[in-house]
Amino acid sequence: MQHQGGGGSLKSRNSAFLFTTNPLLSELPSFQSLLRRSSMKATISKRKATITSQLSEDLEQPIGPLRELPVSIKEKKRIRAGQDYQAYMLTKYDQSLLFRKKARFVQTIKERLSSLYLWKKDIHDIEGKFGTGIQSYFSFLRFLVALNFVIFLLMFTFVTLPMIISNHGAVNVTRAEVSSSVVAEECTVYEQPKTKLVIFYSYMINLFSGTGFLEQTYLFYGYYKIDRLHSGNLHYNLPLAYFLAMLSYILLSLFWIVKRAVEGFKQSFIRSEDRFQSFCNKIFAGWDFCITDLHAAELKHSCLQYELKTDLDEERIKQKIADRTKREKCRIYLLRAFLNLVVVMILAICFYCIYRTTVYSQAYKENSDNVKGFTFSLIVEYLPSIVITAANFITPHLFERIIQFEDYSPAFEIRFILIRSVFVRLANIIVLLASLWSQITTCKNPDCKPCGYNNKLYPCWETRIGQEMYKLMIFDLITISFVALFLEFPRKLIVTYCTFPPFKWWGQQQFAVPQNVLEIVYGQTICWIGTFYSPLLPGIATIKYIFIFYIKKISLMNNCRPSNRPFRASSSNFFFLAVLLIGLPLACVPILFGVAVVKSSKSCGPFVNYDTTWDVIPKTIDRFPKGLKNLLYGLASEAFAIPFFLVVCLILFYLVALAGAHKRVVLQLREQLAMQGRDKQYLIKKLTRDSLVLKKTSTETNIWEN
Repeated sequence: MQHQGGGGSLKSRNSAFLFTTNPLLSELPSFQSLLRRSSMKATISKRKATITSQLSEDLEQPIGPLRELPVSIKEKKRIRAGQDYQAYMLTKYDQSLLFRKKARFVQTIKERLSSLYLWKKDIHDIEGKFGTGIQSYFSFLRFLVALNFVIFLLMFTFVTLPMIISNHGAVNVTRAEVSSSVVAEECTVYEQPKTKLVIFYSYMINLFSGTGFLEQTYLFYGYYKIDRLHSGNLHYNLPLAYFLAMLSYILLSLFWIVKRAVEGFKQSFIRSEDRFQSFCNKIFAGWDFCITDLHAAELKHSCLQYELKTDLDEERIKQKIADRTKREKCRIYLLRAFLNLVVVMILAICFYCIYRTTVYSQAYKENSDNVKGFTFSLIVEYLPSIVITAANFITPHLFERIIQFEDYSPAFEIRFILIRSVFVRLANIIVLLASLWSQITTCKNPDCKPCGYNNKLYPCWETRIGQEMYKLMIFDLITISFVALFLEFPRKLIVTYCTFPPFKWWGQQQFAVPQNVLEIVYGQTICWIGTFYSPLLPGIATIKYIFIFYIKKISLMNNCRPSNRPFRASSSNFFFLAVLLIGLPLACVPILFGVAVVKSSKSCGPFVNYDTTWDVIPKTIDRFPKGLKNLLYGLASEAFAIPFFLVVCLILFYLVALAGAHKRVVLQLREQLAMQGRDKQYLIKKLTRDSLVLKKTSTETNIWEN
């Protein structure tokens, strides 16, 4: 700092000398501003010296009663004023000292708390060896662990804990029982399947499928058959709490994801400026100084080279697109249309396979005569999950082969493949649920017409949905573990110890960040859907993501290498959360359909007294006082919704217009900077030309004088 200060003062002295030796330059506004700053600094220094000397004089005065001092009244007044000033200064010093102590204490607490962050050291090591792109994936995984843990606490506190308290007899309980006069007695029958096999066999099937002993536990919806808990004047409405907890975890997920996405969006928006700025950022600020590993540094160097090459290829492709003839445009558009039809056919085949396997699996479970062994029964139980996982694994590789013929830019190829992969993964879940909904709502037997759903096949259809989500989550964890243990690890051994050239060309498994993110987003979407039907599923998801973190970390450190097409941390964070935001609305669709459209089961769960799950809200509002009830109904009416929608549209229009105005100002400032740059270049050229002319003139003058 002293060196910088000395350099700065030396620069100021040199500038002042230059300006004083040149009268023309001393008239510039910059020199006048420099003089004003210098005079202000001198005045401030003089005041500081005066205050310091006065304070030192005051401190040298003897401390004692003023009346005993042999001085005049005027001097006593001066000393008294000095003592007051001294006390004021000492008080201010004590306050500043106390403030600094508090600041140090708060900083120490923050450092201690930051050291308690989950996997902080592990993520730091990953960042140092593989860069911020892969580190952002593990940070995203940690965020999902925290999100699922908070959702688990929410559901456990407001849904499971009251049920545990009621089972221990701590409070009075009103069971949720539906009267036979309201619905047919057949709708209230919910018999558990009787196992005819050995204990070990049945327990293994139940553990992996959520049936049997797990079906009547706190894990699934059907076990929460309670209407109210009351102790004295305290009443707890479990159906209302169940519904509000579902709404709360959806809103909590939305706000938390949006809050984190805004930060990444700012950085990605800044980086998405014009191409010249992108080139400058990559060349002058693209290096990742967190990398300590030599191999990772070489890889980062090649990645930067690849990014620059990709940007140049995009510029070349843009120029190529601009130079296309009408015939070439027609040919490429027809080819893309044909290839998109091929993609649609692939998706249709996947969806049809999921539908048929779901129907077969559900029909097999209802037929108790189908006993063909443990392995076959387990495969049939997981048949939809197996087909979905196979589709998720195969289709991205097919899309990578197809898109090579569509003639897109390299960056757009990556985004388009990811969009298709996201659509496949999330649409597969929707197709599975649609297959289940079609069987739940379709009833050919006239006995189940009064129930409103197929009570013969699904006496408690909410529990069946929860079991399917439970199986998908368990099988997803098994698949990730299987790939790391039986594919990536043997591949590393073959590449390392086998000298046959094709295996060397094969290379190590690449740690593709986007594909790994799609895996955990797929699992999180399953968790969001299944939480309503299985309240403890977020706890299982938390444990699952902890296992995935260590599996991925060990696989990364020992088996994988970073992908040749990495994502920067700034764009990665926003991309991950954007994909997660796509999964949240898709998860809400089946939940809202089951809550508002399909009739609730009459044999299980807390909503047996309601036609649909949504009916708990209007029936609860009807118990409110008349004024509050009218207010809530007014807020939910069209008379309030239409003006509110118009006001929101006007606010959005204003914000869009304001953003457009700010963008125009930014463009104008950018043009002004560009113009100033051209002015500087013009002045430099003119000064260079004038200096050459002066030099030539002086040379000619010297020649004539000689």
